[in-house]
Amino acid sequence: MPSIDLSGKAAVVTGSGRGLGLAYAHALAAHGASVVVNDVDEAVAEAAVKSIAEAGGKAVAEVVPVGTAEAAERLVNRAVEEFGRLDVLVTNAGILRDKVLWKMTDEDFDAVLTTHLKGTFTCARAAAVRMREQGEGGSLILVGSPAGQRGNFGQTNYAAAKAGIAAMARTWSMELGRAGITVNAIVPVAATAMTETIPAFAPYIEAMRGGEPLPDFLRKGEGFGTPEDCAALVPFLASEAARGVTGQCVGIGGDKVALWSHPQEIRAAYAEGGWTPAALADAWPTSVGAELQSVGIPAPKFPEA
Repeated sequence: MPSIDLSGKAAVVTGSGRGLGLAYAHALAAHGASVVVNDVDEAVAEAAVKSIAEAGGKAVAEVVPVGTAEAAERLVNRAVEEFGRLDVLVTNAGILRDKVLWKMTDEDFDAVLTTHLKGTFTCARAAAVRMREQGEGGSLILVGSPAGQRGNFGQTNYAAAKAGIAAMARTWSMELGRAGITVNAIVPVAATAMTETIPAFAPYIEAMRGGEPLPDFLRKGEGFGTPEDCAALVPFLASEAARGVTGQCVGIGGDKVALWSHPQEIRAAYAEGGWTPAALADAWPTSVGAELQSVGIPAPKFPEA
Protein backbone atom coordinates (compact mmCIF):
# COMPACT_ATOMS: atom_id res chain seq x y z
CA MET A 1 0.00 0.00 0.00
CA PRO A 2 1.58 3.33 -1.05
CA SER A 3 2.34 5.94 1.60
CA ILE A 4 0.40 9.19 1.29
CA ASP A 5 2.94 11.78 2.40
CA LEU A 6 2.15 15.47 1.93
CA SER A 7 5.03 16.75 4.04
CA GLY A 8 6.29 20.11 2.80
CA LYS A 9 3.10 20.86 0.88
CA ALA A 10 0.73 23.73 1.58
CA ALA A 11 -3.02 23.68 1.05
CA VAL A 12 -5.96 26.06 1.07
CA VAL A 13 -9.37 24.63 1.95
CA THR A 14 -12.26 27.05 1.51
CA GLY A 15 -15.24 26.77 3.82
CA SER A 16 -13.27 24.59 6.21
CA GLY A 17 -14.43 25.83 9.59
CA ARG A 18 -16.84 22.96 10.08
CA GLY A 19 -18.45 19.94 8.40
CA LEU A 20 -16.91 18.45 5.28
CA GLY A 21 -14.44 21.29 4.85
CA LEU A 22 -13.04 20.80 8.34
CA ALA A 23 -12.73 17.06 7.70
CA TYR A 24 -10.78 17.78 4.49
CA ALA A 25 -8.46 20.18 6.33
CA HIS A 26 -7.84 17.65 9.11
CA ALA A 27 -7.11 14.88 6.60
CA LEU A 28 -4.58 17.00 4.70
CA ALA A 29 -2.86 18.09 7.93
CA ALA A 30 -2.78 14.50 9.24
CA HIS A 31 -0.79 13.53 6.15
CA GLY A 32 1.74 16.32 6.59
CA ALA A 33 0.34 19.31 4.70
CA SER A 34 0.20 22.80 6.19
CA VAL A 35 -3.31 24.19 5.79
CA VAL A 36 -4.98 27.57 5.41
CA VAL A 37 -8.41 27.19 7.01
CA ASN A 38 -11.07 29.50 5.60
CA ASP A 39 -14.45 30.51 7.00
CA VAL A 40 -16.62 33.62 7.25
CA ASP A 41 -16.82 33.27 11.05
CA GLU A 42 -13.56 34.12 12.82
CA ALA A 43 -14.37 32.13 15.96
CA VAL A 44 -15.24 29.05 13.90
CA ALA A 45 -12.07 29.36 11.81
CA GLU A 46 -9.84 29.78 14.88
CA ALA A 47 -11.50 26.79 16.57
CA ALA A 48 -10.77 24.71 13.47
CA VAL A 49 -7.12 25.79 13.49
CA LYS A 50 -6.88 24.90 17.19
CA SER A 51 -8.36 21.43 16.59
CA ILE A 52 -5.85 20.75 13.81
CA ALA A 53 -2.95 21.92 16.00
CA GLU A 54 -4.12 19.76 18.90
CA ALA A 55 -4.10 16.78 16.52
CA GLY A 56 -0.47 17.50 15.64
CA GLY A 57 -1.05 19.41 12.41
CA LYS A 58 -0.18 22.89 11.22
CA ALA A 59 -2.78 25.43 10.17
CA VAL A 60 -3.63 29.12 10.06
CA ALA A 61 -6.96 30.88 9.52
CA GLU A 62 -8.00 33.34 6.81
CA VAL A 63 -11.45 34.80 7.42
CA VAL A 64 -13.04 35.95 4.16
CA PRO A 65 -16.14 35.05 2.11
CA VAL A 66 -15.07 33.46 -1.18
CA GLY A 67 -16.42 34.68 -4.48
CA THR A 68 -14.33 37.68 -5.41
CA ALA A 69 -10.89 37.81 -6.98
CA GLU A 70 -9.69 39.76 -3.93
CA ALA A 71 -10.75 36.97 -1.56
CA ALA A 72 -9.00 34.39 -3.72
CA GLU A 73 -5.79 36.42 -3.72
CA ARG A 74 -5.94 36.73 0.05
CA LEU A 75 -6.19 32.96 0.46
CA VAL A 76 -3.33 32.19 -1.93
CA ASN A 77 -1.15 34.95 -0.51
CA ARG A 78 -1.75 33.70 3.04
CA ALA A 79 -0.50 30.24 2.08
CA VAL A 80 2.60 31.71 0.45
CA GLU A 81 3.31 34.11 3.32
CA GLU A 82 2.91 31.44 6.01
CA PHE A 83 4.24 28.35 4.25
CA GLY A 84 6.22 29.65 1.29
CA ARG A 85 4.15 27.93 -1.38
CA LEU A 86 0.80 26.53 -2.50
CA ASP A 87 0.36 22.95 -3.70
CA VAL A 88 -3.27 22.04 -3.04
CA LEU A 89 -6.56 23.91 -3.32
CA VAL A 90 -9.86 22.43 -2.13
CA THR A 91 -12.88 24.56 -3.12
CA ASN A 92 -15.43 23.52 -0.53
CA ALA A 93 -17.12 26.79 0.46
CA GLY A 94 -20.83 26.90 -0.23
CA ILE A 95 -24.25 28.14 0.83
CA LEU A 96 -27.83 27.06 0.15
CA ARG A 97 -30.85 29.10 -0.88
CA ASP A 98 -33.31 26.33 -1.81
CA LYS A 99 -36.59 27.26 -3.53
CA VAL A 100 -38.58 25.95 -6.47
CA LEU A 101 -38.11 27.80 -9.75
CA TRP A 102 -41.17 30.07 -9.55
CA LYS A 103 -40.28 31.21 -6.03
CA MET A 104 -36.49 31.61 -6.43
CA THR A 105 -35.40 35.25 -6.47
CA ASP A 106 -32.49 36.77 -8.37
CA GLU A 107 -30.78 37.23 -5.01
CA ASP A 108 -31.23 33.52 -4.14
CA PHE A 109 -29.73 32.53 -7.48
CA ASP A 110 -26.87 35.01 -7.50
CA ALA A 111 -25.78 34.32 -3.91
CA VAL A 112 -25.35 30.58 -4.50
CA LEU A 113 -23.67 31.01 -7.89
CA THR A 114 -21.28 33.61 -6.45
CA THR A 115 -20.11 31.41 -3.60
CA HIS A 116 -20.04 28.03 -5.33
CA LEU A 117 -19.30 28.71 -8.99
CA LYS A 118 -17.54 32.06 -9.03
CA GLY A 119 -15.80 31.23 -5.77
CA THR A 120 -14.44 28.04 -7.31
CA PHE A 121 -13.37 29.94 -10.44
CA THR A 122 -11.62 32.82 -8.70
CA CYS A 123 -9.83 30.60 -6.18
CA ALA A 124 -8.76 28.10 -8.85
CA ARG A 125 -7.50 30.89 -11.10
CA ALA A 126 -5.40 32.43 -8.32
CA ALA A 127 -4.07 29.01 -7.30
CA ALA A 128 -3.24 28.05 -10.90
CA VAL A 129 -1.24 31.25 -11.39
CA ARG A 130 0.81 30.53 -8.26
CA MET A 131 1.31 26.83 -9.06
CA ARG A 132 2.43 27.63 -12.61
CA GLU A 133 4.93 30.16 -11.22
CA GLN A 134 6.32 27.54 -8.84
CA GLY A 135 6.71 25.12 -11.74
CA GLU A 136 6.22 22.01 -9.61
CA GLY A 137 2.66 21.06 -10.41
CA GLY A 138 -0.16 20.90 -7.90
CA SER A 139 -3.70 19.72 -7.25
CA LEU A 140 -7.04 21.48 -7.63
CA ILE A 141 -9.77 19.52 -5.87
CA LEU A 142 -13.19 20.96 -6.63
CA VAL A 143 -16.20 19.96 -4.57
CA GLY A 144 -19.26 18.88 -6.56
CA SER A 145 -22.52 17.23 -5.54
CA PRO A 146 -24.95 14.56 -6.71
CA ALA A 147 -27.30 17.49 -7.38
CA GLY A 148 -24.90 18.74 -10.02
CA GLN A 149 -24.71 15.31 -11.63
CA ARG A 150 -28.45 14.57 -11.72
CA GLY A 151 -30.39 17.65 -10.63
CA ASN A 152 -32.40 17.99 -7.42
CA PHE A 153 -35.86 19.36 -6.65
CA GLY A 154 -35.74 22.90 -5.29
CA GLN A 155 -32.06 23.42 -6.06
CA THR A 156 -31.90 25.25 -9.40
CA ASN A 157 -29.05 27.47 -8.21
CA TYR A 158 -27.07 24.81 -6.34
CA ALA A 159 -27.44 22.13 -9.03
CA ALA A 160 -26.42 24.59 -11.76
CA ALA A 161 -23.35 25.66 -9.80
CA LYS A 162 -22.26 22.10 -9.07
CA ALA A 163 -22.80 21.01 -12.69
CA GLY A 164 -20.64 23.96 -13.73
CA ILE A 165 -17.94 22.89 -11.29
CA ALA A 166 -17.81 19.43 -12.87
CA ALA A 167 -17.48 21.04 -16.30
CA MET A 168 -14.71 23.32 -15.07
CA ALA A 169 -12.80 20.34 -13.67
CA ARG A 170 -12.81 18.68 -17.08
CA THR A 171 -11.81 21.89 -18.86
CA TRP A 172 -9.06 22.88 -16.44
CA SER A 173 -7.59 19.37 -16.46
CA MET A 174 -6.82 19.97 -20.16
CA GLU A 175 -5.59 23.52 -19.71
CA LEU A 176 -3.32 22.79 -16.73
CA GLY A 177 -2.07 19.34 -17.70
CA ARG A 178 1.20 20.59 -19.19
CA ALA A 179 1.95 22.38 -15.93
CA GLY A 180 1.58 19.13 -13.99
CA ILE A 181 -1.52 20.38 -12.17
CA THR A 182 -4.26 17.81 -11.71
CA VAL A 183 -7.88 18.92 -11.49
CA ASN A 184 -10.67 16.70 -10.20
CA ALA A 185 -14.15 17.13 -8.77
CA ILE A 186 -15.21 15.11 -5.76
CA VAL A 187 -18.86 14.23 -5.14
CA PRO A 188 -19.25 13.65 -1.39
CA VAL A 189 -22.29 12.16 0.35
CA ALA A 190 -22.25 12.53 4.13
CA ALA A 191 -24.18 13.25 7.28
CA THR A 192 -24.11 17.03 7.41
CA ALA A 193 -26.40 19.85 8.47
CA MET A 194 -27.87 19.78 4.96
CA THR A 195 -28.62 16.05 4.79
CA GLU A 196 -30.00 16.15 8.32
CA THR A 197 -32.90 18.16 6.91
CA ILE A 198 -33.97 15.12 4.86
CA PRO A 199 -36.55 13.38 7.09
CA ALA A 200 -35.53 9.84 6.07
CA PHE A 201 -31.92 10.44 7.14
CA ALA A 202 -32.56 12.53 10.26
CA PRO A 203 -33.06 9.70 12.82
CA TYR A 204 -29.95 7.85 11.66
CA ILE A 205 -27.83 11.00 11.84
CA GLU A 206 -29.18 11.76 15.31
CA ALA A 207 -28.35 8.21 16.44
CA MET A 208 -24.87 8.52 14.97
CA ARG A 209 -24.25 11.67 16.95
CA GLY A 210 -25.33 9.72 20.01
CA GLY A 211 -22.54 7.22 19.38
CA GLU A 212 -24.34 4.60 17.28
CA PRO A 213 -22.74 3.52 13.98
CA LEU A 214 -24.59 4.11 10.74
CA PRO A 215 -26.15 0.86 9.48
CA ASP A 216 -24.63 -1.05 6.58
CA PHE A 217 -27.53 -0.35 4.25
CA LEU A 218 -26.55 3.35 4.46
CA ARG A 219 -22.76 2.99 4.50
CA LYS A 220 -22.63 0.38 1.73
CA GLY A 221 -25.93 0.50 -0.12
CA GLU A 222 -26.32 4.28 -0.22
CA GLY A 223 -22.66 5.24 0.13
CA PHE A 224 -23.65 7.51 3.02
CA GLY A 225 -21.38 8.08 5.98
CA THR A 226 -19.56 10.73 7.99
CA PRO A 227 -17.60 13.74 6.71
CA GLU A 228 -14.44 11.92 7.77
CA ASP A 229 -15.32 9.05 5.40
CA CYS A 230 -15.36 11.51 2.49
CA ALA A 231 -12.14 13.21 3.58
CA ALA A 232 -9.91 10.26 2.64
CA LEU A 233 -10.27 11.14 -1.04
CA VAL A 234 -8.67 14.57 -0.62
CA PRO A 235 -5.14 13.63 0.52
CA PHE A 236 -5.14 10.82 -2.04
CA LEU A 237 -5.91 13.19 -4.92
CA ALA A 238 -3.33 15.65 -3.56
CA SER A 239 -0.60 13.00 -3.45
CA GLU A 240 1.87 11.54 -5.91
CA ALA A 241 -0.23 8.36 -5.92
CA ALA A 242 -2.85 10.27 -7.95
CA ARG A 243 -0.55 12.04 -10.40
CA GLY A 244 -2.26 10.25 -13.29
CA VAL A 245 -5.80 11.08 -12.11
CA THR A 246 -7.20 14.27 -13.63
CA GLY A 247 -10.42 15.54 -15.19
CA GLN A 248 -12.50 13.08 -13.18
CA CYS A 249 -15.61 13.29 -10.99
CA VAL A 250 -15.17 10.90 -8.08
CA GLY A 251 -17.95 10.11 -5.62
CA ILE A 252 -17.29 9.03 -2.05
CA GLY A 253 -19.38 8.34 1.04
CA GLY A 254 -19.59 5.72 3.76
CA ASP A 255 -17.84 2.56 2.53
CA LYS A 256 -18.26 3.46 -1.15
CA VAL A 257 -16.07 5.20 -3.70
CA ALA A 258 -17.25 5.53 -7.31
CA LEU A 259 -16.30 7.12 -10.62
CA TRP A 260 -19.03 9.21 -12.23
CA SER A 261 -19.38 9.02 -16.01
CA HIS A 262 -19.03 12.07 -18.20
CA PRO A 263 -22.08 13.05 -20.27
CA GLN A 264 -22.05 11.28 -23.62
CA GLU A 265 -24.38 10.38 -26.47
CA ILE A 266 -26.12 7.09 -25.75
CA ARG A 267 -28.34 6.68 -28.80
CA ALA A 268 -28.47 8.27 -32.26
CA ALA A 269 -30.58 8.16 -35.41
CA TYR A 270 -30.06 9.63 -38.89
CA ALA A 271 -32.29 10.97 -41.66
CA GLU A 272 -31.04 11.54 -45.18
CA GLY A 273 -31.00 15.29 -45.85
CA GLY A 274 -31.85 16.17 -42.25
CA TRP A 275 -34.82 15.95 -39.95
CA THR A 276 -38.31 17.43 -40.11
CA PRO A 277 -40.57 17.77 -37.05
CA ALA A 278 -42.89 15.08 -38.44
CA ALA A 279 -39.99 12.70 -39.09
CA LEU A 280 -38.73 13.24 -35.54
CA ALA A 281 -42.18 12.50 -34.13
CA ASP A 282 -42.37 9.31 -36.17
CA ALA A 283 -38.87 8.03 -35.34
CA TRP A 284 -38.57 9.22 -31.73
CA PRO A 285 -40.35 6.37 -29.88
CA THR A 286 -38.24 3.61 -31.48
CA SER A 287 -34.89 5.43 -31.83
CA VAL A 288 -33.36 8.06 -29.57
CA GLY A 289 -36.47 8.28 -27.38
CA ALA A 290 -36.72 4.57 -26.67
CA GLU A 291 -34.89 4.81 -23.33
CA LEU A 292 -35.05 8.26 -21.79
CA GLN A 293 -32.74 9.14 -18.93
CA SER A 294 -33.92 9.54 -15.35
CA VAL A 295 -33.49 12.77 -13.41
CA GLY A 296 -32.98 13.60 -9.76
CA ILE A 297 -31.02 11.94 -6.97
CA PRO A 298 -32.45 8.42 -6.47
CA ALA A 299 -34.43 8.06 -3.27
CA PRO A 300 -32.59 6.08 -0.59
CA LYS A 301 -33.63 2.46 -0.16
CA PHE A 302 -34.49 1.85 3.46
CA PRO A 303 -35.13 -1.63 4.83
CA GLU A 304 -38.75 -2.49 5.38
CA ALA A 305 -39.94 -2.15 8.96
